[in-house]
Amino acid sequence: MARIIVVTSGKGGVGKTTTSAAIAMGLAKKGHKTAVIDFDVGLRNLDLILGCERRVVYDFVNVINGEATLNQALIKDKRCDKLFVLPASQTRDKDALTVEGVGKVLKELKKTFKYIVCDSPAGIERGAHLAMYFADDAFVVTNPEVSSVRDSDRMLGILSSKSQRAEKSETPIKEYLLLTRYNPARVKLGEMLSVDDVQDILSLHLLGVIPESQAVLNASNSGTPVILDEASDAGQSYSDIVDRYLGEDKPHRFIDEEKKGLFGRLFRS
Repeated sequence: MARIIVVTSGKGGVGKTTTSAAIAMGLAKKGHKTAVIDFDVGLRNLDLILGCERRVVYDFVNVINGEATLNQALIKDKRCDKLFVLPASQTRDKDALTVEGVGKVLKELKKTFKYIVCDSPAGIERGAHLAMYFADDAFVVTNPEVSSVRDSDRMLGILSSKSQRAEKSETPIKEYLLLTRYNPARVKLGEMLSVDDVQDILSLHLLGVIPESQAVLNASNSGTPVILDEASDAGQSYSDIVDRYLGEDKPHRFIDEEKKGLFGRLFRS
């Protein structure tokens, strides 16, 4: 049975697209046929993060409007034959997305894909609502700062009340917390909220913590999902997140500040 995952947040710039690309690639690398959809009509960044921007011919809106088939619009990832990308349109208005159109595309995708990852725009406008409307699972992405957490809390209210599952009185969307750009040293200095602080506010199941990392920017600039950088903390974090989502019991990493040995203390800068 296919699962629809929405990657969402109330605030922009928290790492949703990076997360969508990493999670989709991770699921595909595990052998699950996965589609990832960019719902950010008018902007379109997912194809850049995945390095397939030059291969975009048709997009999500073309499929909804009957101007192209789903098969024509889907782009197969060159690194993993289980991963497919459905890009957003850069030239259309957000109103081009409709409940009926999105529902039809998702219904068709569910026939052949195990996981469908929906990369949501920030906020509560139309694209964000449609990205989460059909979801089975929600990955709520937030930074460890008050404004980001507050906006995520607002999104939780929308997830619980305005989804198709809520309208039909079905089992609620499963909600998971992903905490991005986390720096234990800054938490210790009181410059960031701690993991416990965020969980106290949102009361969500913690799926993973992604540390502040230059690897994320490097990966984005090179069109490579950071999960493929297995040597980086961020890449390892996303791998752990995929494993936990699939049911593996893995301890959380990168939450506590690394303790320096004697050599590190003597020669720290």
